[in-house]
Amino acid sequence: MAELPRVTYSNIGVDFSPVHAHLDTIMPDFEKNMLASDWSTPFATGSRTEILSPIEKTISLGKFPVSTATDVKSAIKAARAGAKLWNRSTLDDRLAFGARWLEALAERKFDLGLAALYEIGKSRIEAIGEAEECLDFVAYYASELKANNGFVRPMNELVENETAASILKPYGVFAVIAPFNFPLALSTNMVSGALLTGNAVVYKPSPGCSLTGLLLAETLRVAGLPEGVFNIVLGDGEVGRLLVTEDGIDGVAFTGSHKTGMSIFRHLATLPYMKPVIAEMGGKNPAYVTSKADLDRAAQGVARSAFGLQGQKCSACSVVYVDEKVKAEFIDKLVVFSGKLVVGDPRKAETFMGPVYGDATVDRYKTGLAEVEGTGTVHFGGAALGQGFPDNYVLPTIVELHGPSRLTREELFMPFLVVRSFDSLDAALHEGNNIAYGLSAGIFTNDQSELQYFLDFAEAGVLYANRASGATTGAWPGAQPFCGWKGTGVSGKGGLGTWFLPQYLREQSQTIMTK
Repeated sequence: MAELPRVTYSNIGVDFSPVHAHLDTIMPDFEKNMLASDWSTPFATGSRTEILSPIEKTISLGKFPVSTATDVKSAIKAARAGAKLWNRSTLDDRLAFGARWLEALAERKFDLGLAALYEIGKSRIEAIGEAEECLDFVAYYASELKANNGFVRPMNELVENETAASILKPYGVFAVIAPFNFPLALSTNMVSGALLTGNAVVYKPSPGCSLTGLLLAETLRVAGLPEGVFNIVLGDGEVGRLLVTEDGIDGVAFTGSHKTGMSIFRHLATLPYMKPVIAEMGGKNPAYVTSKADLDRAAQGVARSAFGLQGQKCSACSVVYVDEKVKAEFIDKLVVFSGKLVVGDPRKAETFMGPVYGDATVDRYKTGLAEVEGTGTVHFGGAALGQGFPDNYVLPTIVELHGPSRLTREELFMPFLVVRSFDSLDAALHEGNNIAYGLSAGIFTNDQSELQYFLDFAEAGVLYANRASGATTGAWPGAQPFCGWKGTGVSGKGGLGTWFLPQYLREQSQTIMTK
């Protein structure tokens, strides 16, 4: 097969027709051979549940077992046994594993991407881009591990015949709990962070994401991890609660809601000694459009960020602040661009937005619209797609509010964008910063002083300027560290960047007299 164009979240304008042609070829076999199967895994022996695709309720993703309390304990026991070996593995051992895992992920890339498409309702490009990102997570973290010599540093020698070193060592066993929206990439982010630093893992995918979770587990088996180093459990929030409250867990890596993440943090803080929590817990992600912006670029960047993956990204732009002088023109351009985004079956090449995930999202969408009535204006969308599609297919929606509200402060996680006008960038930043989250923010301006003001005062860990591919979205391993401030994170350090791996390690000083 000829080499296909590489899909990332930022390479818009690329001819992806060869990718679509390849998908057209392999999708029928994927549906026939992968979907609607009965699955089993050692640490999930409970009742079996059929999971249906959000694309159509007639599409079965398969029947998957649920982990019992005994299964969770057994998985942790296996991880502790595996950790005895893996915690002491050499840097070369772990780099060799990373190389093998990279090969396994590359071999299954399209299967993984299609699993995410059917499981979440992602568009083709979002799904294949996510599978591609998994490879870059492993490659980048392995390169960081190698560049830092496994985080072993010689220290000052104070007396003759003495050697001193700082060594970062694995904690032992990490629980990894992943969300639904990026079941491949965010799982790989946390799992690779733990495994490459020498920790064993007990991994729980999101309840509806057992298919992608088990396929990822298969790539790790092919990569030849020692037995017990990686273990998967399946189930809902109760399985997650059992996992993080067991004594055999030495740390937790979590991506999901602020409420759940902070409950994990508070629990671990009550123990005899604190265990590490590596958490990313959502965002609001304001964008700012000044009077000196390229409005066409701004409209494209805001719409792509607000409506990509149906707005179900922790970095999705769900509020945009626009200078009053250009507000009407910007909204017109935003509506025109949004109207060109194709909503429909994500299996089709032209689709940009598929269904939203779950009935709760449909309810949030309807509640948001009800809150706008009488207090704002719906400029675009505000309804189900219709045309014979189920009610979880909704139009991208643009509303204007004339004052701050819950909709300008809370994470929405749906294709719902709030427009607010401003007279001064300072006032807009004050309102945009006055939220519990601090993940990402973006600006569109051609004025250097405005840009610098934004860079100096925006309270978020990921900042973008003048980005047509996504006003607040599109981070990639090794390019944009994904660090949440305030209620988004707990450590001040994020994934995708150079400071992620040390969070899975604890420091030990070793001083040895040679004579």
